[in-house]
Amino acid sequence: MQTREILATLIGFDTVSARSNLGLIEWVERYLSDHGVASRRIPNETGDKASLIATIGPEDVAGFVLSGHTDVVPVEGQAWSSDPFEAVIRDGFLYGRGACDMKGYVAAILSAVPRMGTLTRPIHLALSYDEEVGCTGVRPMLHEMADWPVTPLGCFVGEPTSMQVVTGHKHKLSKRVVVRGRTGHSSLAPRAVNAAEYAARLITFVSDIGRRLAADGPRDGLYDLPHTTAHVGRMTGGTQLNIVPHHAEFDFEFRAVAEDDPFALLAEIEAEAARLTADMQAVAPETGIDFQPYSHIVGLDTDPEAEIVGLAKRLAGRNDHAKVAYTTEGGLFTDIAGIPTVVVGPGSIEQAHKADEYIALSELDRCDAFLDALIATCR
Repeated sequence: MQTREILATLIGFDTVSARSNLGLIEWVERYLSDHGVASRRIPNETGDKASLIATIGPEDVAGFVLSGHTDVVPVEGQAWSSDPFEAVIRDGFLYGRGACDMKGYVAAILSAVPRMGTLTRPIHLALSYDEEVGCTGVRPMLHEMADWPVTPLGCFVGEPTSMQVVTGHKHKLSKRVVVRGRTGHSSLAPRAVNAAEYAARLITFVSDIGRRLAADGPRDGLYDLPHTTAHVGRMTGGTQLNIVPHHAEFDFEFRAVAEDDPFALLAEIEAEAARLTADMQAVAPETGIDFQPYSHIVGLDTDPEAEIVGLAKRLAGRNDHAKVAYTTEGGLFTDIAGIPTVVVGPGSIEQAHKADEYIALSELDRCDAFLDALIATCR
């Protein structure tokens, strides 16, 4: 099957992160089996999702990993011009949820399997789940890889980079903050503790850190945004105007360049929260501010002189490299399994997560050529 045909099939599986990906995984298992390739599932705790790993070639030789995620972001609230889970080809583009992020790369990998034949260096296929909600599915698979007797020479994570070699992405640290206040009638507001007000004070503190980093923080010119960013993406609190809010919460994140320590930045916010808590508890001892885990994805910072970078450039037919602000599973491959990693894949991140997501057919062709060059290297 050609890459575009496989991609159309993969798009037909609704693998939004909130749902199971097992239908897609079962299809891939059958496809690989039909081509004589054994695969193995690594299920999640509830058994409704699974990663899939397969090796083509000898297992006692160092080879390369092709990594892709099978989940996609939701389509609710987006104005699609066609069914997002039915691929449409029009004017040289293929439309559908996940077309570029990142079922296009997964389809190219699967399309290349029949062309792999006999390899002297193995190619490992690593398909994960729940990348879009914190890169959770890849972690058990990586802990297994860390115990392999032979560490792979490198990994290619196929996020949409327009086939440009990406050597780094930012470190992402996210938290949920829950503010516990004391309710009361708004006419007696000074006797209560307004959770929404204290949440707003801490949100302002987070924003102030972001402005400081933008003005004076470390710079890495390979990023489109060269500095660490701070962002508050959600805030709730209160029921109606004449009731002092007893509960508020918000979610925030840091996306840090390598020179910044996101945990040190988090410590600043925790210290400010402790100061605010002291003010709150002077009125009501039962109040407070709690930090809850949200997500943590380590950054990727591969040396541009590393062998995997040079190989990726040769395979892609390019001499340039870049870094990206969005996060990927790439940093985890290096951090958990010690595998040198680059990000390179078809399609543009500009099309990801939007209505009428698409990928250019020419991008799929370029990815096919990249994989064919890798196969030639492994023969």
